[in-house]
Amino acid sequence: MLGAAAALMLSGAIAIPAHPSDVGERMYREGRLESGEPLRGERQAAPPLQGLDAACVQCHRRSGLGMVEGRIVIPPITGHFLFRPGRRIARDSPMHEGETHLLPTPPDRPAYDEATLARAIREGVSSSERALDYLMPRYDLDDSAMQDLIAYLRRLSGERVPGATDTALQFATIVTPDADPLARDGMLSVLEQYFAEKNSRYIGESATPLLQDGRPISLRTQRRWQLHVWQLTGAPETWDAQLDERLRSEPVFAVISGLAGATWEPVHRFCERRAIPCLLPNVDLPVVEDGEFYSVYFSQGVLLEAQLVAARLAHPSANNAGGGRIVQVFRRDDIGAAAAARLRQSLPAGWDYVDRELGHGDGPRELAHALAHAGAGDTVVLWLRPADLAALPAPPPRPAAVYVSRLMGGLEQAPLASEWRARARMTYPYALPDERSLRLNYPLGWFHLRRIPVVAERVQVDTYVACSVLLETLSSMLDEFVRDFLVERVEMMMDSRIVNGYYTRLYLAQGQRFASKGGYLVRFAESSGTRVAADSEWIVP
Repeated sequence: MLGAAAALMLSGAIAIPAHPSDVGERMYREGRLESGEPLRGERQAAPPLQGLDAACVQCHRRSGLGMVEGRIVIPPITGHFLFRPGRRIARDSPMHEGETHLLPTPPDRPAYDEATLARAIREGVSSSERALDYLMPRYDLDDSAMQDLIAYLRRLSGERVPGATDTALQFATIVTPDADPLARDGMLSVLEQYFAEKNSRYIGESATPLLQDGRPISLRTQRRWQLHVWQLTGAPETWDAQLDERLRSEPVFAVISGLAGATWEPVHRFCERRAIPCLLPNVDLPVVEDGEFYSVYFSQGVLLEAQLVAARLAHPSANNAGGGRIVQVFRRDDIGAAAAARLRQSLPAGWDYVDRELGHGDGPRELAHALAHAGAGDTVVLWLRPADLAALPAPPPRPAAVYVSRLMGGLEQAPLASEWRARARMTYPYALPDERSLRLNYPLGWFHLRRIPVVAERVQVDTYVACSVLLETLSSMLDEFVRDFLVERVEMMMDSRIVNGYYTRLYLAQGQRFASKGGYLVRFAESSGTRVAADSEWIVP
């Protein structure tokens, strides 16, 4: 626990999930003593911390490998670092076996033993006889509790991680049975090319990188990347067993990208249960649940779109703001059903909802019937795919407003008839087209040079961004291939990216799992074509 409550002071306590198996782990993650009483930490000239606010995980993170926040340095506190001397390695110096090399490691610090570590935790005095930063709380633990905590720190992040060897890192990408086959092929073409190019720069297992003066560097960060494609089959309730079997036969370090149609939740639950990072899958209905750790998404997808509509409807300038009737049309077996539910949850009391649900075999007649009773003062929200949008009856009803899901409707290519285009406002959780076209130059140019057909642009661009996030993050981890640390480094590094594809900005604060937070509402600028214009400022619900 050597370093601080910095994150608490900067952004407040983060509710971090924990499934503690022993007393030391509960203290570290939850801030609870064996008795169930809250852990208490004291700081000079500051209120005391209790419970989760006082837990070591708040600053030293779940992995124990620390972080850097501006000028605030939170050192690693795993046994690997605590119980050996700390030596910060100069940029132009070779590294030797056994030397620590994470940047937060305090330079020239003697190794801790159990006595000096206990003193540091209780009194705030380091093994080098220096006072620890005032942000570091002091904990008055009895000998039994101290032994439990130190025992946990000794083994924290110290086990060999499945899927990570001295020569290779194993990754899976997961495809659900209802995923679009064309998008699947496009995604895999990007993944396979990216992995191949990364491996083409591998210098070999016996080779050692050299400094400019010819001295060796022993960072051992060179690893081949191996991709496994886990294609699921059958009903969602069978996927968990399929994934367990694949993991047994092909242990992986992390899941990268992936593709789903209407259902992703079993995959999400699997990754959380097996503590496997799942980075940036191509999913329009992610799982949104407080306290989840291992799954990182681009955005909340259609749930974000529902919040964008709710923000517009609740605004005082909106027609029928604060009351009226909302007619939502969606298919019961598609992601629009969840979006409709989120819209109802996101608006304050005073609205009357009418849900028009279409069944699997319902066609244009049932769609027209669903819209027949939309009145002049109603707001119509269409959670529909392109085939249904093309079949909308003409002329449309005369509602106060019409909203269309961009993610479900086909982006600017949504096949709306001119009468509907004149009334519709479309949710737009991406950069506007003019800005986005500049952002897409790099990935689209990359596809062109490698002769990768663009068959599903959004999926392929997002897959490219996911791969580049993975590469940048792994490069910053040096030789600490720990799954929890991978997720923590993604959090820390996401905001420094330049190439974000469709997104205006991607960033993650500690504990956040959705990198893009907002969007626009747009309208069609013409009666035909794909040109759209902003109908709102950037909205962060």
